[in-house]
Amino acid sequence: MTERLVRVLELPVPVELLWAFHERPDAFALLQPPWEASEVIELPKSLEVGARAVLGAKLGPLTLRIEAEHIAYEKGRSFTDTMLRGPFRSWVHEHRCEPTATGSRLVDTVDYELPLGALGELFGGRMVRRRLDRLFTYRHEVTLRECLAAAEAA
Repeated sequence: MTERLVRVLELPVPVELLWAFHERPDAFALLQPPWEASEVIELPKSLEVGARAVLGAKLGPLTLRIEAEHIAYEKGRSFTDTMLRGPFRSWVHEHRCEPTATGSRLVDTVDYELPLGALGELFGGRMVRRRLDRLFTYRHEVTLRECLAAAEAA
């Protein structure tokens, strides 16, 4: 069963600054929460179609390799990645940057499916939703902080 997570962040900065944050070479690493035992193995070289990211995530004594590839790109507005290898049966994440009357808006939309179908949902669904909520709360805090700092420096 496919689940959908949508998180929206309103920012008091122009959409160009929001987009510029996502283009920064260190953005992917900055968005990894410190409580997750993960290691960035390969940073995406850009946001464009075909760019890949690889993480090593600790799961107890094991290291799980997570690979994602960008599958859609509209410069200055959106990019989408899909998980090629990792803990989900499927994962598609769209990052959309929109101008607003007071600045900009980031909309993260993730369509994902847990492994093992109904059993995966029964035994892990609630935990996964909590972890994703915490992850995107952290990512939006970092995005806001970095965009505000860039606006101050401009």
